[in-house]
Amino acid sequence: MITKIQVARLDDIDRLGSRTVFVEGKEVAIFRLSDGSVHAIENRCPHKGGKLSEGMVCGAAVHCPLHDWKINLRSGRVQEPDHGEVTVYEIEVDEATGAIYISL
Repeated sequence: MITKIQVARLDDIDRLGSRTVFVEGKEVAIFRLSDGSVHAIENRCPHKGGKLSEGMVCGAAVHCPLHDWKINLRSGRVQEPDHGEVTVYEIEVDEATGAIYISL
């Protein structure tokens, strides 16, 4: 069964910004891209555990603040030549209220 949990509001996250939330014991980074889309990934780089929510957003990727690994926010995959991936969470935005929901 999929559970949807409200974790934030669009007004809480600037474009190209992020917010960290804890959902069922998991630390999740929620990003809002320049096109207004919202994405959620595990808030831990697969390399050395850097907080991805503190990284710089560029296009549809975030750069880990520790060693500049580039992680795609849509797929969770690390850009070559590095390798690895993070968990991606399904997000739903209620356009009428601005509520952001994560599905687990």
